Parts: sequence; C-alpha cells; structure tokens
Amino acid sequence: MPDFDLNLVRTFVLLFETRSVTATAESMHVTQPTISYSLQKLRRRFDDELFRRARGGLEPTTTARELYEPLREALASIDSAVSGTLSFDPATAHTTFTLCLSDLGELSLLPLLMAALPTRAPGVTLSVRPLDVVNAADQLGRGEIDAFIASPLLSSQRVARIPLFSEGYVGMVADNHPRLRGGHVRLADLAAERHIAVFGPTGHDGPRKALAAHGLLDRVALEVTRFAALPYLVQRGDLVAMVPRNAAEVFAGTHRVRLVELPLDIEPAQVSVYTRHAHARSPGQRWLVEFMHEVLAPRPCSAD
Repeated sequence: MPDFDLNLVRTFVLLFETRSVTATAESMHVTQPTISYSLQKLRRRFDDELFRRARGGLEPTTTARELYEPLREALASIDSAVSGTLSFDPATAHTTFTLCLSDLGELSLLPLLMAALPTRAPGVTLSVRPLDVVNAADQLGRGEIDAFIASPLLSSQRVARIPLFSEGYVGMVADNHPRLRGGHVRLADLAAERHIAVFGPTGHDGPRKALAAHGLLDRVALEVTRFAALPYLVQRGDLVAMVPRNAAEVFAGTHRVRLVELPLDIEPAQVSVYTRHAHARSPGQRWLVEFMHEVLAPRPCSAD
C-alpha cells in the first residue's frame, strides 16, 4: 500500500466527522484542492465514492460508515503514541477556548470553572456562546468551538462524549406560595396547581414526561424556552416549576423562591462534555476537557 499514508487516514476521518472539505482542509492546514486530491486517492483505493454531496454537507456511504471506526481507532492509537512530543502548559499558556453552554450551564457550571481557572491557567480566557444543540456538532467539526456541555445524550459519531454527572429535579415555588408549604409536596396537591414548563431542545424532558405519566399536562399554564426565566415567573405568583437541582439552589439563593421535594419519579438529566475525538484534539483542547471534567464531575465517595 505505498500510496496509502497516514495523511489519507486523517483526511478520511476528518471528512467523516466534519462532512466538509473546507473544514477538513482548515483542520489539516492544507488547501481544499489537496483534500479533494486525497479523497480521489481514497476513492480509488476502496473502489467506492465514500462521500456524496448532500444538502447538509458530505454524506458518507455505507462503505465509509464501515471504515470509520477502525480507521479512527487506528489513528487515535498512533496519535496517542506520539502525543508525548506535544505539550500544553496551562501555567504559561495565553490562549482562548470557546465553549457553548446553555443558560443553566452559565448559571451553575461556569462560575465553578471561572473560580478554578486563575490558579490552574491564569493566561487562559474562556469565550462562551449560547448552546445550539442542533448545530453544536457541526460547530465542533468546523473548529468554531472547542467543546460544549449539554444534557441531551448525543450519539453522533462525529463527537466524543465525556460524562460529567447525573442531575435530578426539585420543585420551585414562591416563598409565600398560598397553598404549598414546607419542604415536600403531595401528588394530590401538585395536581391541583398550575405548572410552568421549559420547552425546547434542552434535553430536560424528564419533568414533562413525569407530568404526562400522571395525566397532568393539562395543568401546564405556561411554557418558556429558558430556565433562567423561571425564578422571575415563579416568585410573584402561584406557579410550580420543576428545575434541575443545581440551578434551583442557585435560584433559591438569589430570588424569593422556595424548593420542595417532588412526589414524582423524574428521569435524571445526564450532563456531559462534548468535544472532538481524541485524535483530533489539540494539546490545549485535551487539557481543557481534563480541566472541565476535574472541576465539574463529582468526586467518588470513599468507603469508610
């Protein structure tokens, strides 16, 4: 296989993940004609078109889908073997990483990252953009962002998922709610109240499913698109909101709201960091993912 070198493997893997000749060329620091020439060599080698042009970018063929995993794993092994020659020193680095976070991420997770950053990497700056779950994988592939945190479980082969934590839900009401008192609420009392729900591709569909399971969707009086609006809407009336616990605790410290334990079995949200696959990460991106995991993932409890 004298005409099949490592750059062809990298070209194929990046084309599969980015679905773009332009993004692949930018990632490899070469011209688009170079990538097109490499793709022609790949097509001749495997006697298959491999990628077809589609409305949303390049669409891999069946052969390309079968080749992706073994070639990606082989490339990752090679990159891991030589990664010792590449380094990123957070103590001296001066660079900016771009993250995508939801409104909940900005409220409850970003403060933790910023509190730890000055002592770990004083010259590193974070640039935060709103999370667009639908297009975040494409943004990663094009190199527009370095990572994003989301609760939907994305199964795309184009991104790597690093789990952070599982988060449950708690009820949130006005601190002077006219009927709900104490730290717990009964199902019958919950069914008699009006609810506010968050609607959209946030991944937090557990509360809606729980309400549906108990026939309470007709009790939803208001739907909004962002969790950040909830404390303002709750504290001045009698609406009930179901909020991820970490964010709810932040809200309780800054608004006139009270948290109550719920009588519903709500599926927890699975919060994860999504980034490029290991073979495609720069040394700085590898540090960033490790830093985020170390700061945000809970420590395992030690046995007595």
